[in-house]
Amino acid sequence: MDKVKVINPWYIGVVSGMASYIDSAAIVSNGTALVIYQKAIGVTSAEIGILSGVLTLCIAVGALVGGRLGDCFGRRKVFIVTMAMIAVGALMLTFGKLFVVLLLGTAFVGLATGADLPVSLATIAEAASDKNRGKIIGLSNLLWLLGISATMAISAVVGGWGQLGAQVMYLHVGFVAVVLLLLRWQIPESPMWLVARDERRRGATTVRAQKASFKDLLRGKYLWPFIALCLFYTLVNLAANTGGQFGTYVAVNVVGISVEKNSLWNFLLMPVGVLSGLLFMKMVDTSRRMLVFVIGAFFFAGGFFMPVLLNFSPLSWFCFISFTAVGSGMAFEGIMKVWSQESFPTMLRSTAQGAIVGVARLSCALLAFVTPVLLDAGPVALYTILSSIIALGMFIGWLCFHRQQRNEFSSESETIIDIHSDASELRAAPVTPH
Repeated sequence: MDKVKVINPWYIGVVSGMASYIDSAAIVSNGTALVIYQKAIGVTSAEIGILSGVLTLCIAVGALVGGRLGDCFGRRKVFIVTMAMIAVGALMLTFGKLFVVLLLGTAFVGLATGADLPVSLATIAEAASDKNRGKIIGLSNLLWLLGISATMAISAVVGGWGQLGAQVMYLHVGFVAVVLLLLRWQIPESPMWLVARDERRRGATTVRAQKASFKDLLRGKYLWPFIALCLFYTLVNLAANTGGQFGTYVAVNVVGISVEKNSLWNFLLMPVGVLSGLLFMKMVDTSRRMLVFVIGAFFFAGGFFMPVLLNFSPLSWFCFISFTAVGSGMAFEGIMKVWSQESFPTMLRSTAQGAIVGVARLSCALLAFVTPVLLDAGPVALYTILSSIIALGMFIGWLCFHRQQRNEFSSESETIIDIHSDASELRAAPVTPH
């Protein structure tokens, strides 16, 4: 029997969770660097629109495809290839001057970033135990915030450097990808996936061996959580993404505050989101998980309604930023990631996560086309709609998961222990997190 190197699950959580760091860093860097390229190398406004749309679309497609590849061929193969693709794409964006080179670089970064998210989360979940799985998955949210903060800090320093400043921002993404490629090379394949693959090859009748097709998500006990998670994440993400894309526009043109003040408020209130995320990590693996979710849901939906309630005043905008910071940490990406990892067996876990992320990102890209029309109808109408769809998404999440804490890992852990006792049938023994 081959020995598998035992690695601390928190280390795996950091190295794999950096997928969220690159996700946010790539999106924020792209938005800023392309504006710099507009003057530095002559990128047109139309080309900026195309490149921004391609990035969002490729992240969605990458999540759909990468999630499935992770279940079929293994987590390790996919998350190593994705880091290499991001590094290559970042280099193309750094040194490319022709639009076609920038387009290919954007596609590489988008596809790889999207593909890496579901596979990395599955790697984290399968390395952890029931006592710390939610906490370690929740760590990826803090890394997502760190990606934004680091990129904002870099842009504040190099934003006036012209083309070199944009290149530094893209090189930051590429450098992190190369470092992660080296670190991930040392992480072995998920033991749970190895066991599931072995059972499937031998024709075993276990759930994880037999439930391995995408159509299995659309029937039986997996249908309702899959639909619920798609609706929950899509609806809440539609509002969050729209608020992020057009928030500065509304703050300046409707609320009447400056870009600098809006940015300062967002920066000063970022620790609120971090503290909310830390509270989520503390409570997610306990019986108080749903209570934390409900509180966060009220803050998130209420935050989008505050500008409507207080007539888009500076006070209402400050409440909007602070309330959504609390709500996003307690009832958004973190809980979606935990639910999606717990609700599906090994050979469907990455597929389901990729589909959920892909559907949500694609919906956000489509909504961006009609958002200006909604703004023309008036910010009151827009933010009333956004608050309502958040409330609907949160209700769907509560409806699906409030009665019991789904955990497909429970039965799988028992099976792994049983099979592990017959070591001659397995090529690798499962790693016991410590």
